[in-house]
Amino acid sequence: MSEKKAVHVIISGRVQGVFFRMETRRTAERLGVGGWVRNRADGTVEAIFEGETDKVDQAVDWCKKGPPNASVSDVAINENDYTGEYASFSIR
Repeated sequence: MSEKKAVHVIISGRVQGVFFRMETRRTAERLGVGGWVRNRADGTVEAIFEGETDKVDQAVDWCKKGPPNASVSDVAINENDYTGEYASFSIR
C-alpha cells in the first residue's frame, strides 16, 4: 500500500486570470489527485490536494510554476491529515 497525504496550499503572485484553476484541475486529474481549487478575494489561489504522496508532491511542484502566463511568487504549504474525503478534483 502506498503512502497517502493531504496538503493545503496558498499560491501567491500573478495567479488569477491566467487559467490557474483550470490547469490545476487538469494537472490533478492527470495525476489522480483529489481535492479542490479556488480563487481568493486577496488575489491568491487556494487548493487542497489529497492522494498518493508522490502524486500530491507532483501537484504541489506544478503549482510552484503554474500555467504559462502565471508568475508564482510563493506557495505556502500546510500538511493536513489524509481523510480520503475527495474522490475527484473540482474548481470552487
